[in-house]
Amino acid sequence: MVLRPVEQQQAHVLEGVQPLESLDIPLLDAQGCVLARDVTAQWPLPSFDNTSMDGYAVVAADVASASVDSAVTLTVIDDVPAGYRATESVTRGTAIRIMTGAPLPDGADAIVPVESTDGGTEKVSVRQGFPAGQFIRRAGEDVHTGEVVLRAGQQIGAREIAILAAAGHGTAPVHPRPRVVVMSTGNELVEPGTPLKYGLIADSNSVMLVAAARDCGAEAFRAGPVPDDEQRLIDTLDDQLVRADLLVTSGGVSMGAYDTVKAVLSRLGTVEFVKVAMQPGMPQGFGAIGDENVPIVTLPGNPVSSYVSFEVFVRPLIRRLMGFSEVHRPRVLARFTSTMSSPGGKTQFARVSLTVRDGHYVASPVGAQGSHILGGLAQANGLAVIAPEVTEVSEGDVVTVMDLRHSHIAQEPA
Repeated sequence: MVLRPVEQQQAHVLEGVQPLESLDIPLLDAQGCVLARDVTAQWPLPSFDNTSMDGYAVVAADVASASVDSAVTLTVIDDVPAGYRATESVTRGTAIRIMTGAPLPDGADAIVPVESTDGGTEKVSVRQGFPAGQFIRRAGEDVHTGEVVLRAGQQIGAREIAILAAAGHGTAPVHPRPRVVVMSTGNELVEPGTPLKYGLIADSNSVMLVAAARDCGAEAFRAGPVPDDEQRLIDTLDDQLVRADLLVTSGGVSMGAYDTVKAVLSRLGTVEFVKVAMQPGMPQGFGAIGDENVPIVTLPGNPVSSYVSFEVFVRPLIRRLMGFSEVHRPRVLARFTSTMSSPGGKTQFARVSLTVRDGHYVASPVGAQGSHILGGLAQANGLAVIAPEVTEVSEGDVVTVMDLRHSHIAQEPA
């Protein structure tokens, strides 16, 4: 049996996939999305000369000689809070009381902080001199009108939302979150939380995969579980295609007599089923269905196989649709803490606990490595990627680990 290398299947899944067409969406809805084009400032920042301190707008020459022992007294002619403009102009011998962020009054060329005065409201005693320009924010000193404030490809977070709002934008041009529909198949599946009868199992795969899709930025929906009935599966696929940018199925892609997904999709669209040289997760399928050629990824039914397959194939696909240039999980080098065998000819993705010890990454296997062992998966925060030519990893060996510790929010695009 010829197995397809992992890297070849990854390339096949990503081939020809382009980011979703851009949309202008409200700023807060754009959080976590990727900018589709450069964004420029609609006005300068600051948009007007203003004060950076609570105090008094003055003519600097008036207070040049001021000191604690020789205070300068000025007449206060106006009082300006933030959001208002002075109705008077500052002239020699006068001052305007002003709050942080308020526009600089005409005639003033310096701000005296209130701490350097007696805080007077009709007359103010200035006890320290300040040069022209002191504590004044000049219009455009941060950003000029028409200047690019964010580049295409940047991910939108809190700081990016702030500059967009300040620079005159209420929306952001982004690649939208892909709508991912997840369905698991099998007569043995029941809703999570349902009391189990003998021979049945809770549908943990679909909720796991929806959570994983949301974690990497998608808008994900759950459909199912779907029984092993071809017409029910066809009807469910038809129903879900209208809201899907990507379909993900779990189960029914092996060689069993009741593997309905494989039977149905082999007749629909361009879905190709292959065996990939990986453990867990060997049976895989990928193609497109429907009039809009919606991509579909079919994952194996064993829960760990399904999760590992998602990380290796589906997560990169979702991030490509979102417009990320770096679509794969970060990888680090770590020292293995025990000895473990690995199947020759297959890439093994071993569940490990990734920690830092003495400034270096350390990878410790967690639990048994069977494709059904969810307890070990829940304890893992990394997948050790063991090459096909390696049949045993010894304690102290350096291995490559796929780092699972961060969500899409914490990862910046390349």
